Amino acid sequence: MRLRTSLSPGRISLRPLGLAAAAVLAPFPASALGGPLPVAAATPAPSCAAPGEHAFPLATRIRGGPTEYQPGDGSSTWYIDLTNTTRRSCAGIHPVVVLVDDRHELKAGQARLDFDDGSRVHPVTFESTDEKELVGVLDAPGFGGFSVLPGKTVSVRVRLALTQEAVVPDQVTANAAAVQRRGQDGDWVGESDAYRFGVGTPMSPAPEPPGDQDGTPVAQDLTGTGTGTGAGQTA
Repeated sequence: MRLRTSLSPGRISLRPLGLAAAAVLAPFPASALGGPLPVAAATPAPSCAAPGEHAFPLATRIRGGPTEYQPGDGSSTWYIDLTNTTRRSCAGIHPVVVLVDDRHELKAGQARLDFDDGSRVHPVTFESTDEKELVGVLDAPGFGGFSVLPGKTVSVRVRLALTQEAVVPDQVTANAAAVQRRGQDGDWVGESDAYRFGVGTPMSPAPEPPGDQDGTPVAQDLTGTGTGTGAGQTA
């Protein structure tokens, strides 16, 4: 999964991203996904992406993280800002965090992430893709996703730490996609800028993307602030 430029929001299948991404489809741990969905999950919230729109309804960015992590140190806090640029409410929103290290040696068990839903802190499970990317969905049993009212911003607090086994020196690029749960699949409704940090070394510039990919971020800096609604913290 490469969070590069997407032409428009739309329906996506989360299953190719692995078990971690599949967890967004139902409020169960990945190991229980084979069971039936509860009634609530079978009635998706109204889509916050209108047909024919060519821009994501949620302006998404990562902010506040450090430029360097030391393996074995404590967690560092950063935020995923979700700003609703439409006149429609967006409910059932689950950010999906993707970590890609330059050396392709960072393993799922070496990155420890959790998020605050406004009342509780939940751990995030990373899964590794075939492209050596770590994918983690902000989801938990009983958590129905974040809600963002029109014109408002919800700031989701996350904490990241790397275990002592993480290889140094290395450089990591983090991105966040905003996905609205839609039955068995999801609507891709937001995509963040890149957050880059060093592991055991200062941050360095991001490498040039491959020639067949456009690395231009879809979501630019937020153009406004407001009082967040639903879970999470307000900007």
